[in-house]
Amino acid sequence: MIQYEVALEQLEIFVLILMRIASFIYVAPFFNTANVPRRTKIGLAFFVTVLVYSVKPDMTVEYSGIIGYAVVVLQEVAVGLILGAMASFCVQIIMFAGKMIDMDTGLAMAQIMDPTTNVQVGIFGNFYYYILLLLLMVSGLYRYLISAIVETYNVIPIGQVKFSASIYNDIIGFMSDYFVIGFRIALPVFSAILLLNVILAILARIAPQMNMFVVGMQLKIFVGIFAVFFTIVMMPAVSTFIEDEIKTLMASLVRGMSP
Repeated sequence: MIQYEVALEQLEIFVLILMRIASFIYVAPFFNTANVPRRTKIGLAFFVTVLVYSVKPDMTVEYSGIIGYAVVVLQEVAVGLILGAMASFCVQIIMFAGKMIDMDTGLAMAQIMDPTTNVQVGIFGNFYYYILLLLLMVSGLYRYLISAIVETYNVIPIGQVKFSASIYNDIIGFMSDYFVIGFRIALPVFSAILLLNVILAILARIAPQMNMFVVGMQLKIFVGIFAVFFTIVMMPAVSTFIEDEIKTLMASLVRGMSP
């Protein structure tokens, strides 16, 4: 005779595992773009859930009534969303740096619609973003993200999530570093454009008859492209730095949510 109570309990645990993994995949880098089919996301989340459920068959969860179960579901969703969103924000640093370069070179108005993120992005921002994604994919970051969300069950058991104050400190600290890191990435181009502005200001005083506004717009684009061309070799180091930032931030968040 089938034991329905045991089967229902295992189904509830399976759903809880699926909630954390699915919410993480929905917002994590590589998987959150619009060009990834929803069926692929659902299938990947279900497949990883089956593996976690098979490897850890001794999982248990305690709750009281349907309200208690709903609270546990929300906790699992929050864990996946926080980890995935912060990892995605780390990747978006390069987009912020690209927007700064677009403003410095005078290409801020040349916005294009990125179908993968459904937002308006600049030329250099989109250029840097896809180079960074390619480098992170070559480094195997997507494998680390999947293994990281699976390993969270060793530190954060189901139904035992504790949101400590260190989580908010980590998020606030990262948001402050977000602008610093983005500015450091755009610093070479920013310095070149700043030097060009100084030269144009001196020329405007020496030769007032020259239209520096018309000349400056063309020179800024030329110098910006020239600077990007010679600083593109820094992208592997930037990719490594952002990857380390993702790993450090996710480890801090997991420690903050562990019981």
